Amino acid sequence: MNIFRTKDINLLHREVENHSLKRALGATDIVMMGIGVIIGTGIFVLTGVAAANFAGPGIMLSFALSSIACIFICLAYSELASSIPAAGSAYTYTYVAGGELLAWLVGWNLILEYSVGASAVAGGWSAYFVGILKSAGVELPQAITAVPYDGGIVNLPAVLIVLFITFVLVRGVKESATVNRWLVGVKLAAIFLFLLLAGPKVDATNWTPFLPYGVAGISAGASIIFFAYLGIDSLATAAEETRNPQRDMPIGIIVSLLICTVLYIAVSCVLTGVVPYGELNTAEPVTFVLRKLGYNFGSALVGTGAIAGLTTVCLVMIYAQTRAFFAMSRDGLIPPALCKVHPKYGSPHIITLIVGLTVAGIAGFTPIGLVAEMCNIGTLFAFTVATGCVLVLRRTQPNLKRPFRCPAPKIVVPLAMLSSLYIMSGLPAATWVRFAVWSLIGLAIYAVYGARNSRVGQTKAEDKIAA
Repeated sequence: MNIFRTKDINLLHREVENHSLKRALGATDIVMMGIGVIIGTGIFVLTGVAAANFAGPGIMLSFALSSIACIFICLAYSELASSIPAAGSAYTYTYVAGGELLAWLVGWNLILEYSVGASAVAGGWSAYFVGILKSAGVELPQAITAVPYDGGIVNLPAVLIVLFITFVLVRGVKESATVNRWLVGVKLAAIFLFLLLAGPKVDATNWTPFLPYGVAGISAGASIIFFAYLGIDSLATAAEETRNPQRDMPIGIIVSLLICTVLYIAVSCVLTGVVPYGELNTAEPVTFVLRKLGYNFGSALVGTGAIAGLTTVCLVMIYAQTRAFFAMSRDGLIPPALCKVHPKYGSPHIITLIVGLTVAGIAGFTPIGLVAEMCNIGTLFAFTVATGCVLVLRRTQPNLKRPFRCPAPKIVVPLAMLSSLYIMSGLPAATWVRFAVWSLIGLAIYAVYGARNSRVGQTKAEDKIAA
């Protein structure tokens, strides 16, 4: 049994043709998905906390620094997505370049980002929803708005939003993209409303001192807000459902990153310019600032935009998890029956239902505060391995068709890997322990099922016998 066997790129292309998902997405859809998954808790939560505790008004530079690190990752992912346009994202790239065992570990740890992350976002969605109802004079009982650990029975709003998203995803990727477009539109409208109302109230004296925590505060702030960009890899999972992935995937990944970076910097500029940075240590800095300025109605509208924003993040994360599982089931590492595509909707409906119900269960009944931070380490591990695949494939498959080529790969790729490793190094020791335990569980499952049922392993064994 060769656990380091790689997947032949020609075999992958044949599998995509035989198990093809419906190609219904264009570059605009990928851009909107990018905005949908990147702009969420980052702009509505992390901006204020990072400014108050780490960078002050220098948070603007923190976003610039963080985006530079992320652009290295995006350039590497753009080459991989255009040259290997299949579902699975980092898992698939690693299978082709790094071997089966490493690919399994990447796919296993993506569960931490997608499923656990979606559950955490659903919990945040519920909190915003309950808060808006409370402001309107409607107070829901704790029994149906909190998990048992927090004194409730079930977090029903979190469960319902996940079930709604699951229904939309089962209906097909085009319908999902349409819902995502509308929600992204609401979210962007809320952000522009905030900039329109609060922008004229900026007082430049609030930007002094600009670096109250020193130059070190810029990098500290960047480490915190980098997590706002973690969902960027989920875009690559859509390659198999994109009409022209060689062209549309690089455009979607890079353009969505640039748009989100501009919006992040603009919002952080206005936030720190309207009120002293020390007052922004709140989980709702955008609505807090509007209320402080007397725009209570505007604050409610922006809160609605925040709900739309969290909905799109949850949608794209659940979508990405189903496509990662789709790729793994097609390879035989999890039961192949799970990759069945619905004859009418063209979506992997079985996997989608399983993921949706699982996420709904975690969001509704489990306190996920301790587990949610594992999203970061799982994603950063995938970033590190997947970006390294660019250099491996340049060496092992120099003739691979690359519609988009990462510029200066010997510089960009190491910088992408070092950026991810640097941020991983700052995570708590307890997170590393949980990461190790989670990985060992994954290795056990691979040994019991995946290694024995791998389609690549079976194919290579048959070829060896035939030879």
